[in-house]
Amino acid sequence: MAHETFLKEIGGKSVVEQIVDNITNAIINGELKPGDKIPTENELCASMGVGRNSVREAIKILGAYGVINIKRAEGTFVTQDYDSKMLFPVLYGIILQKDSANQIVELRKIIDVGILQLVIEKLDSESLYKVEQAMKDLETKITTFNVKAKDIFEADIAFHMVLVDITQNALLEGICFYVDQITRTSRMKAIEKFLTEDATEQFLLMHKEMLRVLKEKNKNEINKVVENHYQYWEKVNS
Repeated sequence: MAHETFLKEIGGKSVVEQIVDNITNAIINGELKPGDKIPTENELCASMGVGRNSVREAIKILGAYGVINIKRAEGTFVTQDYDSKMLFPVLYGIILQKDSANQIVELRKIIDVGILQLVIEKLDSESLYKVEQAMKDLETKITTFNVKAKDIFEADIAFHMVLVDITQNALLEGICFYVDQITRTSRMKAIEKFLTEDATEQFLLMHKEMLRVLKEKNKNEINKVVENHYQYWEKVNS
């Protein structure tokens, strides 16, 4: 392979960032494929005209994000399987955005619409039973005397993760896990709002509506159901 083909200068960025971008772009473009050995330090230094320290720093960053795998005595290889660490830079970018709270709500809506579409396509009797059990667990928690917001939150996450599991999509699973982590505080506030306003029945109804759409395999109602599902969360972020 002619490694020089993807090692191009990218203006306006540090040397380390250029190296990171060049290697990731090569993977995206298919010039480097999963399992491929990347150029050696000497090759990277020579082809880009950069120092060894910059190359080593870039390799550390790519390794930390799970993009490459360093094997002692063998070399450095493009990771062959999905690694949840690959989502870190994306999620950090979202968190650091101005007005990130509202953007995260919008992101989660889009994700949920896609999840429900996939679930409808893959739903069978066994997976439907799992969703119904998760719904029963959520209802049990909500109707418990003096229930805590934390308990409802955990049952809510469990319900949604059952849906994610049905999609059999590791990337979606990773994204949803980290979105749940970074939205914990605002979603807890939304659930506390339900409790304060004695509106837990409404909270439960929104989940039942989601289950109904799945059972009926009604893709036309997905957007409406998701919009209703996040109305309280939007209020606490406004």
